[in-house]
Amino acid sequence: MARARDEAREQRIVMEAVVDAYGSSERAMGWYYYLDGKMSVPFKARCRLARPISILKVKEEVEVLGMAPEEECESEMFVWVRRAGERIAVPLAQLQPLSKDQQTGEAVGDFDGLRIRLPPAALHALLLAPQVIS
Repeated sequence: MARARDEAREQRIVMEAVVDAYGSSERAMGWYYYLDGKMSVPFKARCRLARPISILKVKEEVEVLGMAPEEECESEMFVWVRRAGERIAVPLAQLQPLSKDQQTGEAVGDFDGLRIRLPPAALHALLLAPQVIS
C-alpha cells in the first residue's frame, strides 16, 4: 500500500508540480504554483527544525498566510507566516502543517517528502534541474 501511495505522489509531482518545466526557474515556479494552488491558507503549522536563516524555534506554532513572493522562491520555497503579530517569510521545509485540510497536507507532504528522502544535492537536482522526458 505504501508503494502505491509513493507512486501516486510521484505521479502527482510529475503531472502537476513540474509538468512542462525544462529549466531550473520553470521547475521552481512549477513547485511555487503547485503549492500556492493546493494549500488552503491560512493554516496553523509547527516549526519542526531549526534553520540558521529563520528566527523560528522548534515546536513554535505560527499561522501560514500564503506563499512568499515568487522571486524569493527561486531556490527554496518560502511562505509568509504570522509570528508574534508580525508577517515574516520562512522556509516551508521548516514547517509541519497542523491543518486537517487534505490538499494542504498532501501538497506540503509532496514537497517535504522529496526533501526528506533525498540528500541535498540530489534534491536540488531533482527540483530545479531540467526535466528529462523519454
